[in-house]
Amino acid sequence: MLRVSDLTVARGGVPVLEGVSFSVADGRALVLRGPNGSGKTTLLRTVAGLQPALDGTVDGAGERIAYAAHSDGLKSMLSVAENLSFWASVFGQADIMRAMTAFDLVALEDRLAGTLSAGQKRRLGLARLMVTGRPVWVLDEPTVSLDAASVALFAEAVRAHLAQGGSALMATHIDLGLAEAEVFDVTPFRAKPGVSRQDEAFL
Repeated sequence: MLRVSDLTVARGGVPVLEGVSFSVADGRALVLRGPNGSGKTTLLRTVAGLQPALDGTVDGAGERIAYAAHSDGLKSMLSVAENLSFWASVFGQADIMRAMTAFDLVALEDRLAGTLSAGQKRRLGLARLMVTGRPVWVLDEPTVSLDAASVALFAEAVRAHLAQGGSALMATHIDLGLAEAEVFDVTPFRAKPGVSRQDEAFL
């Protein structure tokens, strides 16, 4: 289980969310909601271990997490298959066909990633999640650049991941139709305006 307890996260040293607590059980998904700039990305980056929390704890994360953000993380001069094989090898995995099939990439396997459309790049970037072998997916606006058919492919990939005992934490404004998902609104946890933690040393 992924468990976040009394977490305070900051952007540029300024707290943006305070006292955030939630848990995501195996086989379940949690969807973060809130207006632009409310701190969803900062919260996800903190949970993924890419930046430290100011306060609180994150349990059940670390090496269990596969993180996907706004960048697709592709090597433009490698083909679709070569990109997935590269990421699979990084995580000690070998099978890429399941991911290519799930995101409708088989017909594109020999295309250079740099020649793909924005939506195709996004599908390839998301397919990387499936070759990590990691049980906790942390996703920041995963459906950006995806058309309706590709959103459905992504939703089915998440559904299959949950059915296999994985879990997902994501920020998205799209209803993916996941019965296994709960919604968590970050708005009540927005930090009160105050002094940056970085500036406190000079007061």
